Order: sequence, then C-alpha cells, then structure tokens
Amino acid sequence: MSKADFWQRDQEEISRLTQKRALSREKIDQWQRFYQETEDAKIMAEMAEEEDDAPTLKEVSGDIDRLEKEIEVLEFQSLLADPDDRRNVIVAINAGAGGTEAQDWVEMLFRMFMRWCEDRGMKFQGIDYLAGDEAGIKNVTFTVNGSYAYGHLKSEHGIHRMVRISPFDATGRRHTSFASVSVLPEVDTDIQIEVDEKDLRIDTFKASGPGGQHVNKTSSAVRITHQPTGIVVQCQNEKSQHRNREMAMKVLKAKLYELEKAKLDQKKQEMHQTQKEIAWGSQIRSYVFNPYQMVKDHRTNLEVGNVDKVMDGGIDPFIDAYLRMK
Repeated sequence: MSKADFWQRDQEEISRLTQKRALSREKIDQWQRFYQETEDAKIMAEMAEEEDDAPTLKEVSGDIDRLEKEIEVLEFQSLLADPDDRRNVIVAINAGAGGTEAQDWVEMLFRMFMRWCEDRGMKFQGIDYLAGDEAGIKNVTFTVNGSYAYGHLKSEHGIHRMVRISPFDATGRRHTSFASVSVLPEVDTDIQIEVDEKDLRIDTFKASGPGGQHVNKTSSAVRITHQPTGIVVQCQNEKSQHRNREMAMKVLKAKLYELEKAKLDQKKQEMHQTQKEIAWGSQIRSYVFNPYQMVKDHRTNLEVGNVDKVMDGGIDPFIDAYLRMK
C-alpha cells in the first residue's frame, strides 16, 4: 500500500470518527436539554400551585406535552441504531402471483408508500416503471430521501399479500394476490463501491409509458447488467440518457452494497432468501378487504382493522412494532 493510500485511509477514518463524535455530542446535548426543561417545568409547576396561578399551570402543562412528544421521537430514533438506518432508501415493488389483480396490487402499494412519504415530508422520486398489460403496474422502482428513510421502510421488505373481491372478475370471486417489496439503503458517496466498467454490459432502448413527446423517439432509457453477479438494473424516467445511466448506476451500487453486507450478515441473507418466491406462505403481511377488513403483520402479529387508513399511508404502527420486535 502506497503512502497516498495510507493517507487516504487515515483521512477516511478521521472523518468517520468525527461524524460519530458529532452524533454522540448531539444526543448528549438533547438529553441534557430535556433534563433541564423537565426540571424547570417541575419548579414552575410547584410555584404555580403554591400561588394558585392557573395560567402558569396551563403553560407548564403545554410544555410537558411538547417534551413528551419530543422524547417519544428520540426514543423511536434509538431503535434505529444500524448505521444504514440514517440513509436514503431505494424501494422496488414487483407483481407476483395473480396476473392483472397482482399488478393492480402493486399500484395500490405504490400509492400507499407515496402517501406515507407525503405525510412525512420525504422526497419521493421514480426511477423505473413498467405498466401492467391491462391495469396496474408490473414493477416500479423509486427512491425516498429523508431523515432515517431506510430505518423506517426496512420493515416493509418482503412479500405483501392482498385478499379481496376482484374488480376484474365478472363473477365477483374473491382473489388472493402477491407483490414483493425490496428495500435497500442508498449508498452514500463516502462509501466506495468499486465497479469495473469491464464487468458491465450497458444497453440503451426507447423508454415506454407516460412522459411526453420525447418518450419513444430516442434511446434514452438505460439497462445495466453487472455480469459477475447477474444483477440487472434499468432507468427510463429521465429524458437524458446520461441522467438515466447515472441513476441506474446508483441503484446498481446500492444492490452490490447490500449483497456484500448480506455475505457478512446471515440474518439479512436469510431475509432475502425468503423473498425469492412471491407466493403463498412467504408473506410478511396480509391485507384482507373481504370478507372482513384487517391488515395483519405476521412477524409481529399486529392487527389493524382500518384497511383504508393503512392503504392511505398509515403504516407507522407496523413500522414501530417491527422495530421494537427487532
């Protein structure tokens, strides 16, 4: 290893330790502020009670409610201890068994995640999209940028099962459909994933689907195959071929990063293996619309009766239960 390599490694280690120290300092400062504000509220409440000062008691009560909410947020963040939890996230949804019904299910899940992101003020960006033959979506890939995005959405990784009376069945029969949700942490620029250009096969093609006059006229869409691993990624949402290539490389690096982590983490490896078959018996969560309404997470046994609320982005109870279980 050259002197330059040693210097680079030392600089990276210094940067890592500096970031870790800053994060620890931030947490300590937060707890000290909570402690001080709690002590101040206690003293103010005691003085207000002695003087029968109702307005001050009301003000202190408001301060305590605010502190409780802030501490709950900090307590929840303490469950997100994995270094990847703070990262942005790449999510891919693919239709499984069920044909058109399964493709409609992918679109419903896609909307559910979009609404969850909107409610939390997180940035949502599409990468790849393939419409269904008759309705819905065959597969879709998107990124979510925001605080602890991966830490929250990692609970959604797995097979999602839906049971309902299909609107596509003229006889009104009940159908069971499946979709897989793959959740990967986005690789930051400070983590180097080396990709040899010789290992890549890059194909360009005309984009499909909505997008204006530019779509279907130029070969702006990009598909990248990483030949050593067989990983294939593609992006067609941007008008520029260069931009599509850049986004596809970001997804590829994220998948290679996850692959390397899976080799070191047997539990994560098993998690990926259980997702290979998008069909009966492998689901992490069931969404039942008929004959009754219930969403049940099979890992935590949490049940929610308001299916419409869940499909409107109300997945926080499942996220919280999963993190506490882990």
